[in-house]
Amino acid sequence: MVTKRFIVFFLGVILCSSLRAGVTIEQWRTTTDTAVFFVKTEGLPLVDVRVMFDAGSARDPGEERLGLASLTAQMLETGAGAFNADEIAAQFERVGAVFSTGVSVDMVWLDLRSLSTLELLNPALDTMGLLLTQPTFNSGDFDREKNRVLTALKQREESPGALAKLSFYKALYGQHPYGHPSLGEITTVSKIQLDHVKAFHQKWYVSENATIVIVGDVTQDHARKIAEQLIAKINRGDKAPELPQAIAQPGQNIHINYPSKQTHVLSGLLGIDRNDADYFPLVVGNHILGGASLVSILFEEVREKRGLAYSAYSYFSPMTRKGPFIMGAQTRNDQLSEALTVMYKTLEDFVLRGPSDAELTAAKKNITGGFAMRFDTNKKLLKYVSMIAFHHLPLNYLTLYSEKVLAVTRAKIKEAFERRIVPEGLTTVTVGNKVSENGK
Repeated sequence: MVTKRFIVFFLGVILCSSLRAGVTIEQWRTTTDTAVFFVKTEGLPLVDVRVMFDAGSARDPGEERLGLASLTAQMLETGAGAFNADEIAAQFERVGAVFSTGVSVDMVWLDLRSLSTLELLNPALDTMGLLLTQPTFNSGDFDREKNRVLTALKQREESPGALAKLSFYKALYGQHPYGHPSLGEITTVSKIQLDHVKAFHQKWYVSENATIVIVGDVTQDHARKIAEQLIAKINRGDKAPELPQAIAQPGQNIHINYPSKQTHVLSGLLGIDRNDADYFPLVVGNHILGGASLVSILFEEVREKRGLAYSAYSYFSPMTRKGPFIMGAQTRNDQLSEALTVMYKTLEDFVLRGPSDAELTAAKKNITGGFAMRFDTNKKLLKYVSMIAFHHLPLNYLTLYSEKVLAVTRAKIKEAFERRIVPEGLTTVTVGNKVSENGK
């Protein structure tokens, strides 16, 4: 039997041709002063709603309770009002809606996807409203979720890739909130109690700290009613204070012994935030350097020419504050020294010379040619509008994106990389079975 939930999923993966003509983002504030961002789409009877809070892992309260933000987010689906987790799931299933939650370093979000027909949408919104305003935070659910996190943290210790990332962020950010893992650590999560979750939720899950994004086949008047319905009963509270600026730490070389045939490599430094003036030159330049997968310079030098790794890549990860610039690879233990030498040399050469005309032309064509496909469904568009809303980017960001990319020149890329990427300041973390001087 075809269920309403399947219909919602099926419609969610259909390409929305109407989006290709351009995206108009409307913005207003609710009666509780919560910002709302709305995009009307046509052709599919579908609506996606996201409520975001500035309550990501960067808001964990000090070193003692790292992982609290993530654990709180995981508790959101365990029950609300008079309903337990199974009953909440059944409420959404009954009207074919899909609900989920997520957490990152900067934010937490609650997502609802529903058919826009009122008799299906309204009950789904009512259930979402319960989760927003009346989470039960049952002690039994808390113990189960906490144990699940502790199990995941134990498994993390068996992953060389996870260990490399953990060590890299700690070295790169020091005591900054971005330096600790979102899931926390075994010692810190073990100390978290249910009262800590309740207090965290009460402090950060408030209307002053919220942003609402609505994308779908509803009118603006209806979108206004949806936003008011969801936010009206949430405590007003206070907006989260600005995070401290990230301060560059001295470059380090860190090796973690791990019994594996390959060594995981992460090397990088502080990069850019979402509003950085050098964003487009750096992103376009990195597409050439290591972001274009099989046709990037790093891939060509490390994999194709020398066979030192299965893949080699680089990327910027912009966040509210400066996210990292990272180069990464996996290489045989006995090839680690050569792989690192080639990666460093490739970066130094790119910073010194910049891209060629042919490389820049190809990168622009690749980025702009596929850009519309990044938000050609409601779900993809919801993510982009959420990013624009949370990071206070211009409402015409999606319209101007290709224009900004095409305006990037070789000189701008070279200047931006020279300013921002200093090879001597790299922090490099390697995790693998270290090979001695004689190769054993």
